[in-house]
Amino acid sequence: MSRVAAADAGVPPLSRAMDPRTLALLDAPILPLLLRLAWPNVLVMLAQAATGLIETWFVGRLGTDALAGMALVFPGVMLMQMLSAGAIGGGISSATARALGRGDRRQADAVLLNALVINGVVGALFAVGVLLFGRPLYRALGGSGGAIEAALAYSNVVFAGNVLLWVMNALASSIRGTGNMLVPALVLCGGVVLLLPLSPLLIFGYGPFPGYGIAGGGIALVLFYAAGTAILAWYCLRRGVVRMRWVRPSWAVSREILRVGAFGSISSLQTNVVIGVATALAGFYGGNAAVAGYGTGARLEYLLVPLVFGVGAPLVAMVGTNIGAGRNGRALRITAWGGGLAFAMTEAVGLAAAIWPGAWLSLFDRDPAMVAAGSDYLRAAGPFYGFFGLGLSLYFASQGAGRLLWPLAAGFVRMVVALGGGWALLASTGSFRLFSAAIGAGMLLYGLIIAAAVARGTWFREVPGPAAPAALAAGEPLAALSPAP
Repeated sequence: MSRVAAADAGVPPLSRAMDPRTLALLDAPILPLLLRLAWPNVLVMLAQAATGLIETWFVGRLGTDALAGMALVFPGVMLMQMLSAGAIGGGISSATARALGRGDRRQADAVLLNALVINGVVGALFAVGVLLFGRPLYRALGGSGGAIEAALAYSNVVFAGNVLLWVMNALASSIRGTGNMLVPALVLCGGVVLLLPLSPLLIFGYGPFPGYGIAGGGIALVLFYAAGTAILAWYCLRRGVVRMRWVRPSWAVSREILRVGAFGSISSLQTNVVIGVATALAGFYGGNAAVAGYGTGARLEYLLVPLVFGVGAPLVAMVGTNIGAGRNGRALRITAWGGGLAFAMTEAVGLAAAIWPGAWLSLFDRDPAMVAAGSDYLRAAGPFYGFFGLGLSLYFASQGAGRLLWPLAAGFVRMVVALGGGWALLASTGSFRLFSAAIGAGMLLYGLIIAAAVARGTWFREVPGPAAPAALAAGEPLAALSPAP
């Protein structure tokens, strides 16, 4: 018997009373299953990314101040997406998957109700904070003058609808935890179709419809959140494996979500702190043009998050369900395949951006100072995008396992290297290229640290017991990471 097979030896046979989708997560060949679950997410995330780029292109027509204003708000908007869908959303998907892996559908229903309460409260708290303190926030990020006014016009609208985003992602995360990636993907694709004509209509106006400037893009986004929430709520009421029904809210269930979600939230904050503080440093040393240039370049880095999420969401469900069923060796094989796919996709994006930075930056503005700052960033940091993608995919897999200590530690190392080292280089040399290289070095360490931790079997050493893979007990955990189907 191979070491990987031994890892799953003694696991009880699958219950045929389980939903067929859960059985597939536990038993189907890994690579075909991962690709089948990932493609709807990758497609929709690319469509969403394209929509964000198109909206940025339209805003760029309003001038450099508007573009800089969007760059100031964008870290906060992405933070909301990452927290609600990736961090706490990952906790929701993980808790759902592990409950279904144990065959406990009532527990999975309880996860959904508790998730709606948690996300609604957290979304409201963030909304109040940004609406009250937006101006000092954007000033601290390096904005000034017209850039701050544009940022406030956009963020006041978007954060007024923030609760809708959080509730929508609670519903979508619960559905993804069942292994159903298609329904959330279809809803998000419908949002893309809605936003493509609606954003320019509300930004510029047409005929009898007034234009609202940069605020129009925010209005279109909130309308999408409302529509997506309504459709996903209907699905959970009528059709889903996990149903929206009354189950008394329980601290034990909420703790199961937050145990993963809280660590994941810190990890998401780390990513946004790196880009937010780097934006502030760019503004301090180079003004609004540097903010616009770095912000436009870093937008490509942000686009890696939804791209990796396309693979990461299936990883949460697949790893979580298998660990819930005691199939730890299979969970590690799934992780190896997912990490390899994420690295390949994001490294391709980074290398292309490093070779042809102007092709990306000139889509939004041709101001020489903006293009110069953005080019310095992409040439220096782009080649390391693959390691950021690798680390991020392993972060999602760690959510499924319910073990996020090492991704959190790796995120802190990234912050120290990128911001501490970057600031020192910028202050001593004035070179934005060297500053950007420090950001890339942080990405490199982020990916390598998490990969080394997972390969050494830290998921199972944190919680020793009979379910730990035999390969780890034999002292050869790397064998369990062989990407065999």
